Amino acid sequence: MAHNEVDNKQVIFKDFITGMPKVSDLLFKSTKLPLKLKDGSQDVLVKNLYLSCDPYMRGRMRNRVSYFAATFTPGSVITGYGVSKVIISNHPNFKEDDLVMGYTGWEEYSIIPGANGLQKIEDTDLPISYYLGVLGMPGFTAYVGFYEVGSPKAGEKVFVSAASGAVGQLVGQFAKLHGCYVVGSAGSKQKVELLKNKLGFDDAFNYKEEPDLKAALTRYLPNGIDIYFENVGGEMLDAVLENMNNHGRIAACGMISQYNLEEGQGIKNLTQVITKRLRIEGFIIPDYWERYPQFVEKVRGYLKEGKIVYVEDIADGLENAPAALVGLFEGKNIGKQVVRISNE
Repeated sequence: MAHNEVDNKQVIFKDFITGMPKVSDLLFKSTKLPLKLKDGSQDVLVKNLYLSCDPYMRGRMRNRVSYFAATFTPGSVITGYGVSKVIISNHPNFKEDDLVMGYTGWEEYSIIPGANGLQKIEDTDLPISYYLGVLGMPGFTAYVGFYEVGSPKAGEKVFVSAASGAVGQLVGQFAKLHGCYVVGSAGSKQKVELLKNKLGFDDAFNYKEEPDLKAALTRYLPNGIDIYFENVGGEMLDAVLENMNNHGRIAACGMISQYNLEEGQGIKNLTQVITKRLRIEGFIIPDYWERYPQFVEKVRGYLKEGKIVYVEDIADGLENAPAALVGLFEGKNIGKQVVRISNE
C-alpha cells in the first residue's frame, strides 16, 4: 500500500452488560492505524472482510469468567471470528494477499500478534464467508455435537432446537444424511418453512405458537426423541426430558434462552435422566480441534456435491455490526449471521 496509515473504523465494547444487550452498549469510532509492524515480530496486519456474530459472545459481555473465551474489555475493540486478507506479514507462514480465518477485531484493520490462531484459507471455490459458518466454528460445532456426542444410529428420532440458526440448520442436515428422522423448532413461520422446504427437516414447528411444549413434542415426535441437540435450555429442555426415549442422548451445545438472565431457570424434570438412563453431555470445540481438517474435507465435499445447503444472513457494513449482533439474541437472523465489511 502506498499510504503510511489508514483510517480504521472500530466497534468498541462500552461496559459490562446485564439483561438484553442493546446497540447502545457498543460504540463506533474511527482511529488512524500505521501500516507497519514491529521489527523482529511475527505479527500480521490484516484487512477484515467478514465478521461472525455468535451466541457465545453474550457470555463475554458479563463481568465473570466466560466458558469459552475471555471477557471483552470495556473501552476496547470487541473480538471474534473473522475472515481477513493479509496486508503486511512478518510471519513466515503468511504473505500479502493471503486469505485467512481466525480471531480478529471488530474493525476494518487488525494486527494479529504472532499470527496467533490464524489459518490460511486454501480452498476459495466456495464463498469465503462459509469459513465463519458451515466450514468454521458453527459447522464444526454441529459436526462434533451430532456425530461425537450424539452417537447417532440410522432410524433414530432427532430433535433440534433453534434449528434455523448457524449450528442447528447443519445438525438437521447431518442427521438426514445419517438416515435419521429430524424435527426442528424455530421462532417464526418463515423459519419453520425454511427448515421444511429448503433444509430438508422432516417437520418443524414455531415454539412461540405452542402453549404446551411437552404436548407439541409429543405431537411432532410421537415415538419419542433419541437425540436432542440442545441450543435453547429452560422450558424447552424441561419439555424434551419428558419426551426422551430410554438411553437417549442430549448434546448440550448452548442455552440461548438463559444468556440474558441474571439467574438461570431451574429444570424440574431431571429425574427423567435417571429413569430413562439418559446421557447429557456438554461440549466445546477447542477440545476437538485436532479433528477439524477431517471435518472440513468431509463437509466441503457435501457442499460441492449439493448434499447440504447453508443459509446466511449477511449484514453489510461495520456500522451495522452492533445491530446484527444484538439481533441474534432477539431472533431476528435467519441462518448464520455474518457482517460483510469489504469485498476486497
